[in-house]
Amino acid sequence: MATQSSAAVISATSAAGRVESFPDSKKPIGYCKSGNMSSRICAMAKPNDAETLSSSSSVDMSLSPRVQSLKPSKTMVITDLAATLVQSGVPVIRLAAGEPDFDTPKVVAEAGVNAIREGFTRYTLNAGITELREAICRKLKEENGLSYAPDQILVSNGAKQSLLQAVLAVCSPGDEVIIPAPYWVSYTEQARLADATPVVIPTKISNNFLLDPKDLESKLTEKSRLLILCSPSNPTGSVYPKSLLEEIARIIAKHPRLLVLSDEIYEHIIYAPATHTSFASLPDMYERTLTVNGFSKAFAMTGWRLGYLAGPKHIVAACSKLQGQVSSGASSIAQKAGVAALGLGKAGGETVAEMVKAYRERRDFLVKSLGEIEGVKISEPQGAFYLFIDFSAYYGSEAEGFGLINDSSSLALYFLDKFQVAMVPGDAFGDDSCIRISYATSLDVLQAAVEKIRKALEPLRATVSV
Repeated sequence: MATQSSAAVISATSAAGRVESFPDSKKPIGYCKSGNMSSRICAMAKPNDAETLSSSSSVDMSLSPRVQSLKPSKTMVITDLAATLVQSGVPVIRLAAGEPDFDTPKVVAEAGVNAIREGFTRYTLNAGITELREAICRKLKEENGLSYAPDQILVSNGAKQSLLQAVLAVCSPGDEVIIPAPYWVSYTEQARLADATPVVIPTKISNNFLLDPKDLESKLTEKSRLLILCSPSNPTGSVYPKSLLEEIARIIAKHPRLLVLSDEIYEHIIYAPATHTSFASLPDMYERTLTVNGFSKAFAMTGWRLGYLAGPKHIVAACSKLQGQVSSGASSIAQKAGVAALGLGKAGGETVAEMVKAYRERRDFLVKSLGEIEGVKISEPQGAFYLFIDFSAYYGSEAEGFGLINDSSSLALYFLDKFQVAMVPGDAFGDDSCIRISYATSLDVLQAAVEKIRKALEPLRATVSV
């Protein structure tokens, strides 16, 4: 197949409705024309009047304001875009998706296969099979010091569903959801789905992107309902030390309405000497905390779609009621695999430890190699498999054949169009100074990516002071 330019593929796939690129807020909806890469990107898409109405003008085909207010996930968009470019013959290095490059452990996969062979393919209890919820309770007790009964556990179709149901269950219109930035792309949108107001608190790279308790205290009001914490963090890889979490807990204790949604999906992907602390284990925080975890990241089970929520019984019951009307229980096959995953041993045993060892080697390589580039700022990740890199020193530069680079989106476009490296712009995570790299790929691929990033930045130095 003949290789096409990425710009041509982007325009073609956008027009065909198969892939939507990430939006350029400076262009009108649906804007596409020839020119540099940025101007050829079609804005993500609110349909025009002709697309929202049927041929009969008497039929109202308008969308819900709630849905129209949502922003698309740039992570998913860029991942799909990169895949489409590869299929079209463009050799893109894909560093956008937060997906382990390892196969699901063999014993876990075999448990799923056995479930199919043994006919365990029917609906399960909405909350999840008892065997899995009991295994989750044991895990939480042994690894996190948390005592839960099976009726305090809700198994869902991925941690994302667990998070959304928790937000919908506790937030009312007008409530405020406190979200430290950089944040995972779905937190703000899930708050909006609940008719709550996201209150974003910026953090600093000089402070390893950790929430300053004083900043938190200054933002809390009588409307504050939920604080979302993610440790280890997506997109930064930062890990909250126990002492800092204790400071945050003392502030939360002063606000009777304030609950905590603790996203611990990257718990086992952590690099010593950093350690993980479950927020619910802190003094007086057990009843205030909704803990979300899952199997996608540590056990390389993204496609199995399996996550869970642990928390106060009445809140979990409310989330279960929501799930009963949305999706019902998780896949019976995935749940059997989840039982096997939790049987691998503490923190996933040697199987997960080998994956973490590989992630650490990749992290060390990227921190050293990219840290040597003039103008680049890095906070060394202590967990997860992301590097959130500050490239803002290059903003204001001109790239020949591309145009002005003035933010994370235009820089990400430049990397993709001219050097075929797909990364996610930081504005998707609430910090426009950075770009996220996922190092859930082989060291060879990362080495090739670093060389391309170096080559991409080299000509920009002539037009901007770094």
